[in-house]
Amino acid sequence: MQRTLVLWVPDWPVIAAVRDGFAAAGAPIAVMAANRVVACSPAARAEGVRAGQRRREAQSLCTSLVVVPFDDGRDHRLFAPLIDVVEGLVAGVQVVRPGLLALAARGPARYYGGEKAAALALRGAVLDDDMVDTRIGIADGPFAAELAARTVAPDQAVQIVPSGASGPFLAPFAVTTLGDPDLATLLGRLGVRTLGDFAALPAEAVRDRFGAAGAHRHALAGASDATPLVPRTPPPDLERVLELEPPLDRIDQLAFAVRQLADELVETLTGRLLVATAIRIGFRDEHGTETERAWLHPRSFRASEIVDRVRWQLSGETRTAGTLGSHRAPDADRGPGLRSAITRVRIVPESVDDLAHHEPGLWGSAPDERVHHALSRVQSLLGHEAVLTAQRTGGRTLAERSVLVPWGDRAVITRPVERPWPGALPQPAPATVFPSRHAVTVVDALGAPVGIDDRMRLSAPPAGFAPAAGGATRPVTSWAGPWPLDEQWWSIRRRRLHRLQVVDAAGIAWLLVLEGSSWWAEARYD
Repeated sequence: MQRTLVLWVPDWPVIAAVRDGFAAAGAPIAVMAANRVVACSPAARAEGVRAGQRRREAQSLCTSLVVVPFDDGRDHRLFAPLIDVVEGLVAGVQVVRPGLLALAARGPARYYGGEKAAALALRGAVLDDDMVDTRIGIADGPFAAELAARTVAPDQAVQIVPSGASGPFLAPFAVTTLGDPDLATLLGRLGVRTLGDFAALPAEAVRDRFGAAGAHRHALAGASDATPLVPRTPPPDLERVLELEPPLDRIDQLAFAVRQLADELVETLTGRLLVATAIRIGFRDEHGTETERAWLHPRSFRASEIVDRVRWQLSGETRTAGTLGSHRAPDADRGPGLRSAITRVRIVPESVDDLAHHEPGLWGSAPDERVHHALSRVQSLLGHEAVLTAQRTGGRTLAERSVLVPWGDRAVITRPVERPWPGALPQPAPATVFPSRHAVTVVDALGAPVGIDDRMRLSAPPAGFAPAAGGATRPVTSWAGPWPLDEQWWSIRRRRLHRLQVVDAAGIAWLLVLEGSSWWAEARYD
């Protein structure tokens, strides 16, 4: 059994919330998820608040309770510096979850001259990093080591279970410590209430009765789990930063200065058998303003192409959020496109891929690269949103099923295409979807407006439609529908539409939509 060292930071979600400015240190704090307490501060526990309580019960026990929503991303982000501190001393660190680390104890024990010396060295390094409370447990296996860390006295901070004694150490603990409420309930009904009682059961009988999951927890209870640690692979440091002293205020000077940085980045990626398919370029000017933008490539970036993106990003005439701002006319002192001198350039590969996936084809890839180069250049001259590409997205109406994205940007798809969309029109879809509404009037044979009642019945067959602003009426030769669409009927944002397909005398098919009492043309079938 591998000796394991577990480092535990109690109440990490609470510490992360305090460090992120959601509450003051020392206040009664409860981190909530799904209206239940995930973690609470010592001040809250002193008032009777416990993990697992409902929000209303916790607030009734502590009226001054500060409620913070659970955020797994926040916990990971703020725990990362602590991981770096530990990895600076030992290798092979497994992040069980934010606030809990596990690693093999043999290496640190041999380096520091014993398990206790290694534990104290790690704890001292973490405490120097401004951590208030850290506890360490060492035992045979991660499960026993974690319980040793959780049950250590606060004034001792380190608990070492001797080799071979993890089974007796675990025996008095309740079966609820296995983290499986259903299994704990069933074992309690069978009279098995401690880990020692559970470990005493025959392994084959446990597997037959509880399956593989139960057999795994049976091995945990008996300190015989042979699951190895899975150390994390630290992410490679691919960020490149160039500090400019004195600051540079001409684009050509900046492009020349960045060339060496781009060469170094590409060489580093190649050495790791990687290529960059997306990069983020950021600038800081002499006033402290930081701006950045992401660039994509259909294949992968070369050093010269990174320099081109730096130049284009600086010299664009029209800027949107995340770039340098409005273009200024060329100036002999400042250089074209710069508001102020640049003091810092930062280049970060946002997306990398294996080098083998981007080897050139048998006949090369010149056409794709020329297209990408030309569109990126046009975008740099005319503005970030001057070159757009269409991306499919989800939705029920035709206008919602596509989004225009600036060239070189990733589309933020909040409505997945593959999700079922009840009420959406079936295929084939219209070829032309109008970017804005074209108001029309739909009339019957007598010239009266056509409406739709609550039972989705037309007041009369449509005989023609015409632009609402005035124009010739197009006779309707055939029609189909209506098809209703009722969205968010439970809220004040309810949207109710009726769609009608019509064919005019010229044989052109149209999609007309009735919303309230207004008709409008949404698309045309070309």
